[in-house]
This record gives sequence, C-alpha cells and structure tokens, in this order.
Amino acid sequence: MTKLSISQAWDETRAILARDGKLIAAVALAMFVLPGIVLNVAAPKMPVGQMPSPGRLAVALIVVLIALVGQLSVVRLALSPHIAVGEAIAHGARRLPSFLGAVLVWSVPLLAVGSVLYGLSNPQSANPSVAAALALLALTALAVFVSVRLILLSAVATAESGGPFVLLRRAWELSRGNWWRLFGFLAMLVIAALAAIWAVGAVVGVLARLAFGDLTPLSIGGLIVVIVGQLLSAAISVILLVMIARLYSQRVGMAGAQASVPSSGT
Repeated sequence: MTKLSISQAWDETRAILARDGKLIAAVALAMFVLPGIVLNVAAPKMPVGQMPSPGRLAVALIVVLIALVGQLSVVRLALSPHIAVGEAIAHGARRLPSFLGAVLVWSVPLLAVGSVLYGLSNPQSANPSVAAALALLALTALAVFVSVRLILLSAVATAESGGPFVLLRRAWELSRGNWWRLFGFLAMLVIAALAAIWAVGAVVGVLARLAFGDLTPLSIGGLIVVIVGQLLSAAISVILLVMIARLYSQRVGMAGAQASVPSSGT
C-alpha cells in the first residue's frame, strides 16, 4: 500500500497558508480565538477538584461546538481553494451533526471506561488497584492508537457524505498502512506545540506581570495572556487541520477521487 508523504503535505500546507491565509485566519479568529477568550474571561477555570458551575459547562459546550464547526470550515477551505468564508462555515455547520456523532461514538466509551479505571487506581483512595492502573495504561495506548487511525475524520466529514459510522469506517480505511507515519507526524507536532506554548506563555506571562501586576482574568495583563495563548493555539490548530486536509487529499487522490472539490455532504 502506498505510503502518505508528510513532506508533500507540509509543502502543500505552506502553499495554502500563503495563498489563502487571510481567509483561514478569519475563520480561526471567529471560531477558535474569540470563543476561547470568552470562555476564559467569562467563565474562568475552577480550582482542581471542584466541579465547574452549570454556567461554565454551558459556555464550554457552546465553545466546543463552535470549534468543531471551525475545524470543518478550515478543512473545507484547505480542500476547496475557491469558496468564501461564509460558505465554508455554513458547510461546516451542516456537517457538524455527523462529525460530532462520529467523535462521540468512539470517544465516549473510552472516556467512560477510563473514568472508572482512574477511580479504582487512584493512589489517594483507600484501596488503589494495581490491575486498574495497568488497565488504564492499556486503555491510554488504545486511545492513542485509535486517535491516529481516525486522524482524517474531520477531512472525511467535510468532503464526504454519510452518518457517523460511515465516516468512522471511511477514516479508518484511509489511514490503513500509515499508522507509524501519522503517529510520528502527530508526535512531532505535539512536542513542537507544547514547547511553543510553554515558551511563549512564560515570556508573555512575565512581561504582562511586570507591566500590569497580578494577572487576574479580568485584568489587562490577564486578558493579554489569554489572547496570546488563544492566538497561538489557533495557529497550531490551523496547521494541523490544513495538514489533515492535504493528507486526505493525497489518500483519495491515490484512489482517483477529486480531492479539490469536496461534496456538499447533504
């Protein structure tokens, strides 16, 4: 089976960002950055161990749904070079139910089992279970494996029609024979992203504290830190999504499909 080319996808990603960067940036600002700022400012994080309030949960759910539409919109722009931002967002909204359903189908069971195993293996509990801890490690490895196999899910949901199970089967099929290649790509991106977020966050945090004092959520310094963090996260997300779109384009192109003109999904 022909292997995907990460270097080719990266070259195409750079070309797309150079050509359509303004359009993609507009989507990222509207669907990633602004909702993230609202979540951090209007509903700040709760202390560790304390349940979030219903208001924060509601805001977080809305932000997640907007971000998912944003993901599909960015992928759409990366696959179709001659569409408007509004059309891309509308298409993402139409495909959201199937995409969200596919994400929930594979992630919810893993999260549910993981929660139970974590509770049983918690070292702070009276009778922590070694077997549960080992099972939790195995479940984590399984989650990583499945995540890599389904990495093309957002592109499949954008470019093809069908319900959640159809999308899952198609994404699984398209990644066959390329797990280690895709895993290496994700690992490098995650390491680079964590390093960038830590470095930029540390520098911006120090400068903002020196200039404005305490970094409370509603202070100028706190707002600057949040904005910079959201911009950096959005930039990383955009790179990942455009790469996914180009990898998908490669894969369906090998099968003779028209990757540059995705279907409406309706």
